[in-house]
Amino acid sequence: MGKLNGKVAIVTGASRGIGKAVAIGFAREGARVVIAARSVTPPKSGLPGTIIETADEIKAFGGKALPIKTNVLVEEEVLAMVQTVLDEWGRVDILVNNAAVAAPGPFVETTTKLWNLVLGVNVLGTFLGTKAVLPTMMKQRSGSIINTTSVAGASRLRELTGIAYGTAKAAIEHFTCAAAAELGEYNIAVNCYRPAQGVASEGWVFNLPADYDKSQLVGPEKMVKAAIFLAQQDAKGVSGCVASDEELIQWHGLAD
Repeated sequence: MGKLNGKVAIVTGASRGIGKAVAIGFAREGARVVIAARSVTPPKSGLPGTIIETADEIKAFGGKALPIKTNVLVEEEVLAMVQTVLDEWGRVDILVNNAAVAAPGPFVETTTKLWNLVLGVNVLGTFLGTKAVLPTMMKQRSGSIINTTSVAGASRLRELTGIAYGTAKAAIEHFTCAAAAELGEYNIAVNCYRPAQGVASEGWVFNLPADYDKSQLVGPEKMVKAAIFLAQQDAKGVSGCVASDEELIQWHGLAD
């Protein structure tokens, strides 16, 4: 019996990378998974992965997946996505705010448009996704919201991802703790996790300089393990936590 049997999970940015790996991991644990992202066909940038491909991979091993084209920057699309989930499956138990975009390069070369995009996808996207699922989670008096951060959120060093990305992730960490404090009375857990080590996701690798040593990158397995643990939480368990995948694995004995 899977750890998430009977649960309905939404994972944003699940057409590739960590989001895709988490969606597949949830489905293997018995959850019905919504694949929410913009890519229905491969993007012109050359990045691989679509919501259809992720859903097909899940269905291939007998899992349940529902791909829904969603731009996390557009409130109407986010609300419509959640309503489609409710019409199809009747509930939402888990939300993983995973959709992200970075702006590599010097701050002086960061345009206002790019700044707004990075802050928008990361912070506004997290806000809109969370707000959209709250009515059903509050009615259920249960739920787990998992936000995605990065070492860039707390770093005081120059990061490859750029200042906008680190700023956005720092905001998400504050959002997580503040939301957990407000939503505890409804038995909704809000947590935030990050990879302890760089993950070789398609988007991250795509933005790396040609001379970057990719040998130090790892797969998404620890993030998936941590996400499955957090997905099982409510406010009576772990909530208001900002931690790395490795920390969660060690603290909660998830290594096996």
